Amino acid sequence: MIKENVNEQNFKTWFEPIVPVKLDNNVLTIQVPSRFFYEWIEEHYVHILKKAIHQELGQEGRLEYSVVVDKGDTTHKPYTINLPAGDSFQNYSNVKVKQKVVSNPFAYKNINKSKFDSNLNPHKNFESFLEGDCNRLARVAGERISEKPGTTAFNPLMIHSAPGLGKTHLIQAIGNQIKQNDAEKLVLYLSSDNFFNQYITSVKSNNSQDFINFYLQIDVLILDDIHNLSGREGTQEIFFHIFNDLHNARKQIILTSDAPPKDLVGIKERLISRFKWGLIADLEQPDFETKFAIIKRKIQYDGINFPDNVVEYLAHSVDTSIRDLEGAIISLMAQSSLNKKEIDLEITKRILQNIVTDIVKDVSIDFIQKSVARFSNIDVDDLSAKTRKKEIVIARQTAMYFAKEYTNLSLKSIGEHFGGRDHSTVLHAIQCVNDMLTTDRHFKVAFNELQKKLQLKSI
Repeated sequence: MIKENVNEQNFKTWFEPIVPVKLDNNVLTIQVPSRFFYEWIEEHYVHILKKAIHQELGQEGRLEYSVVVDKGDTTHKPYTINLPAGDSFQNYSNVKVKQKVVSNPFAYKNINKSKFDSNLNPHKNFESFLEGDCNRLARVAGERISEKPGTTAFNPLMIHSAPGLGKTHLIQAIGNQIKQNDAEKLVLYLSSDNFFNQYITSVKSNNSQDFINFYLQIDVLILDDIHNLSGREGTQEIFFHIFNDLHNARKQIILTSDAPPKDLVGIKERLISRFKWGLIADLEQPDFETKFAIIKRKIQYDGINFPDNVVEYLAHSVDTSIRDLEGAIISLMAQSSLNKKEIDLEITKRILQNIVTDIVKDVSIDFIQKSVARFSNIDVDDLSAKTRKKEIVIARQTAMYFAKEYTNLSLKSIGEHFGGRDHSTVLHAIQCVNDMLTTDRHFKVAFNELQKKLQLKSI
């Protein structure tokens, strides 16, 4: 009956993986491979399932899902939870739904919501978190979570990146938005170190059950730097149980780390498997456009103004993190104020070299372009021009290759430095250089000579 109402591809995708588990008192339990699968079926096909069950079992027929949340391994059985069917099955007063009940031998000590401190910085919000290609997935997921915490497929949400790229800002923005949407929600942000210290204190004072009971009341738990639980097996064990109970109760969990789950060291495998239940999103190095917008937003917020060529220089020169970029801006403002001089490009270059030399690349894209142009006996402007002269095209492709090799700029940012070309042009240039290195002996000799000059500069 179901096969007649959906096309073949959708049937293979969404119905063939379903496994019937049992039929008990007109309640059919079916196993689905993930929570996302469950949510998709509920949103798109529950009416077809309802019709099929009523046809086979009568109007009293009901549906229940057994959702696989951990596939298990050779030593552990798969872990499943039971979830109810959608509203169309809830019209019957005698619906039987088996849901995992959080076992708790003690009564909750109710949190006083009026005095509860979420530990959130109110200035960390979506408005002040600039979106770019480097963070779009994580931000969009965060916005969806803030609308329906705990009920989307993004639970848990795990954001990972190198330090200083905005993880903490984003997760606090999610927490603040949830509180703004629903003031009754208990949202808690804390670092993993704080969680560890709280747990150790509870053990020493013999009230670890109170510690657990407190966390089981939280609606949205935001835990920063989960990698800091590495090697802390007792804390990992207690967090494992808190995680399970919160997740089963459809409470939202948000985590950050400096690496994806598969690369976390010293974290138990069963915890890592749970981190994979929801969405894993990374924050990448911001491209030129995002850094430019960040600088403009920062200086406008502080009520000052930088010339555009200064903003461009900062965006091109600082390629480590947003945190370092903000530090460079603060250093620049402080030095300018101290010297009572307007900020211009000359002052910016001097101050950055003297104050933040560790985050300014010695081999800049500007240096690469000038070196390649000089070596090729062409004008620097030719590298950005639209001309298709062979010698200029080869020089441009070579400069793009070295820009990828010696800077942290994204392909898109590199293309912007060569007349606004796109990232696919840069990729093509890199491939062309690789091809010429293997087929053109004269080009390889010239390439190696130029590379030596750049390597000396980078030492």
